[in-house]
Amino acid sequence: MSEASAEKRLFTQWPNNRILVAPSLLAAHYERLLEDVTAVEKAGAEVLHLDIMDGHFVPNLSFGADLVKALRPVSQMLFDVHLMITDPIKYAPRFKDAGADHITFHVEVEQNAGEVIDFIHSLGCTAGISLRPGTSYEAIMPYLDKVEMVLVMTVEPGFGGQSFHAEQLPKIETLRKAIDATGKPIRLEVDGGIAQASAELVRKAGADVLVAGSSVFRAKDGDYKKAIDILR
Repeated sequence: MSEASAEKRLFTQWPNNRILVAPSLLAAHYERLLEDVTAVEKAGAEVLHLDIMDGHFVPNLSFGADLVKALRPVSQMLFDVHLMITDPIKYAPRFKDAGADHITFHVEVEQNAGEVIDFIHSLGCTAGISLRPGTSYEAIMPYLDKVEMVLVMTVEPGFGGQSFHAEQLPKIETLRKAIDATGKPIRLEVDGGIAQASAELVRKAGADVLVAGSSVFRAKDGDYKKAIDILR
């Protein structure tokens, strides 16, 4: 195991008021993944967002733990694994062993959310809980003070390149207030259609981790640093 893969990475290593940018590997150039990961890190990204899809919980497949393992030695970024899968307890250990620092699952899965959170923590990872656009913020309130991150999806999970849905902004604002009320350093992440205009909206609503796919990896001028700085 390399020094990079053995290092402990936590969201608390950055100040609470710092906006973190998490490029989504789903939008990277697959023919040059290693180069893209290295490039966004050099451009200033702190987090790499890894969307894991099982073709059941969402109608698409992405990639698995082997790819995460292959990328881990080449990056110091925090690996933020988003499990869009039906059985997070079964698969979370594979991604932890592959190098995940943080694992997020969906509150909509049939497994008990509290048990999933405890299991992710038992692996030594920080835990996040996510909700689809149609799920009320109330669904995650019983678990809010148990996680290190809340992920609000502003598009239906399963496919990259979708347009931002502004009707999710009130949910982000409500969750920001609820998080602040806990007094804990819980991150509020937003994923879906994040580009220059939508990034400004979600920042104002209280998001502090911005997942961005096409707006970074598919930037027209290929300038990853410029794209990341614009989002921040």
